[in-house]
Amino acid sequence: MITETLTVASSSVSTHSSSRWQAVLSRDLSADGRFVYAVTTTGVYCRPTCPSRRPLRQHVVFFNAGSAAAIAGYRACRRCRPDQPVSPAVARVERARRWMDTHGDTVPSLSTLAKVAGISPWHLQRSFTKLYGVSPREYAAARRVERLKTSLKSGAKSADAVYEAGYGSPSRVYEAAPGALGMTPRTYRSGGKSAAIRYAIAASSLGRVLVAATPRGLCRIAIAATDDELTTILRDEFPAADLVRDDKGLTQATRAVVDLADGRAAREIPTDVRGTVFQQRVWKALRQIPRGATRTYAELARAIGRPTATRAVARACATNPIALVVPCHRVVPASGGVGGYRWGGERKAQLLEGERSSRR
Repeated sequence: MITETLTVASSSVSTHSSSRWQAVLSRDLSADGRFVYAVTTTGVYCRPTCPSRRPLRQHVVFFNAGSAAAIAGYRACRRCRPDQPVSPAVARVERARRWMDTHGDTVPSLSTLAKVAGISPWHLQRSFTKLYGVSPREYAAARRVERLKTSLKSGAKSADAVYEAGYGSPSRVYEAAPGALGMTPRTYRSGGKSAAIRYAIAASSLGRVLVAATPRGLCRIAIAATDDELTTILRDEFPAADLVRDDKGLTQATRAVVDLADGRAAREIPTDVRGTVFQQRVWKALRQIPRGATRTYAELARAIGRPTATRAVARACATNPIALVVPCHRVVPASGGVGGYRWGGERKAQLLEGERSSRR
């Protein structure tokens, strides 16, 4: 039956067999849900993370989905359960992540998390990083920052918010605050009051461009038709900050941003942006898309190991605070066209064409 039905599902068989075979060999957790492999000698299909003994390459066939393997006559493996929405391997790592979400007042050790997940510390560290793009320690730190921000925005006193977020002492959070908040907790609570944010506005082929920076790096880039529109955008973002126009002091950063707006390559610029763990992963992946190239939202979701998170990826692109430097314009719909863009579809199309032309 299997050999007779292989042709029925041939359209679903992967053409990327080399990379997928490597994923099977390494039991790559980030590949889970992206494809399945079937073994012709046993008639069983598995997830790439299956703990069973690896078959010989010549006995393996790849399918884009378990349903295609089932149509071809293969049955689901009882160990990795490829017919279920979540694999046992992912479920174990998810247990550790959920535990951190509900125990925010503690700083868990890797061994504690490993016991929660039911796997070895080494395996948890490797699998967690593969699945979420950050280590368990980095994830826990980011969750503490999120809780701190929520408490501060709700009006809690700085000292209370620090302890509620799970920090052992105010000194610990003040050490981490510049990287986590871009300012001290007290300043963040007041909407950026007394925070020094310099900005500059310049002309580009896309219109007027605003470049804003903290002492650590760029914190906002915006594009509009007029200077008034741009300053309104900046004021809405930092309602109580001390905004100072400094065209001369930001000359290099402004020139680099204008180059990007005009489709040219530019020097690296230090940045100071805040976001969730997921947003940071998406923004990092965006910066890895070559100039002149594009990716679909689904491709970007797969690149960060979250193939089912296409909508969340689109939201992260839409909330990107530093357009051009983090090139969210390089992500397009699979259905065709340029798709949506915070600064307008015409500008997005112009950007993409400019980047393609500059590479010719």
